Amino acid sequence: MKIRIKDNSVRLRLTMSEIDKLGNTGEVASRTEFINQPFVYRILQTDTEELIASFVENEIVIGMSANMVKELVATERIGFDGQSGPVKILVEKDFACIDNTLEDQSDNFPNPNLKC
Repeated sequence: MKIRIKDNSVRLRLTMSEIDKLGNTGEVASRTEFINQPFVYRILQTDTEELIASFVENEIVIGMSANMVKELVATERIGFDGQSGPVKILVEKDFACIDNTLEDQSDNFPNPNLKC
């Protein structure tokens, strides 16, 4: 899972296997190991209807409704956006890049802009 943070905006991009895991378990998480403590970012399936965000003890938690998770897993829908307080949230599928990159993209969704 990739995270991009800019000011009051948080964007999470999930690979195919991460979308599957979210659908099967209701949770997916990633972490970055800093010297003194990890930074964790997680998506949890919740009972809320809107995207929600919290930040507690070096962990960002994004809550998504079961309906959102189901739609993300079972349809061509690319993602969901919302706002939690002042924080704008975007959760979306991670597509393969069109231009060359050294990053492993084998688990990314096929890019709809590529004619393969």
